Parts: sequence; structure tokens; C-alpha cells
Amino acid sequence: MSGRPVKHSLSLRGHRTSVSLEEPFWDEFRAIARSEGKALNALAAEIDETRGLEAGLASAIRVYVLQHVKARVDS
Repeated sequence: MSGRPVKHSLSLRGHRTSVSLEEPFWDEFRAIARSEGKALNALAAEIDETRGLEAGLASAIRVYVLQHVKARVDS
């Protein structure tokens, strides 16, 4: 498994964009969306809406995934 980010395409509110994420983050992001019954693009849009301007979308997704995993471990 490579630690290099891979570019993934998303659609946020009708606009195409891409994020570069390492495969473990992308895989967990997809698993979270599936477990919450949300489309991947919908979850990405939610994260995009709540991130600050100082954070890129890829970084915001990584933080979201990390927080989600930590919450699972803590419970």
C-alpha cells in the first residue's frame, strides 16, 4: 500500500472537484458514508460546508475520518 495521495473525483452541489487522499483515508471515508446511509458526495458536501477557509477539503475529510475513528474507539 502506497502512502501517496490519490486523486478522487467528487461532485459538490453540482460542481465537479477532486481531492487527493491516501487510500486508507479514502476507504474509511467511503465506509463512514455507507454506515451513515449517505451518498459519498453528500457527506463530502456536509464536510465542505463546515470546514473553515483555512482548511482544504482533503484536510477536512482527513480530520473528519480521524474524529469518527477516535469516537468509535472511545465508545
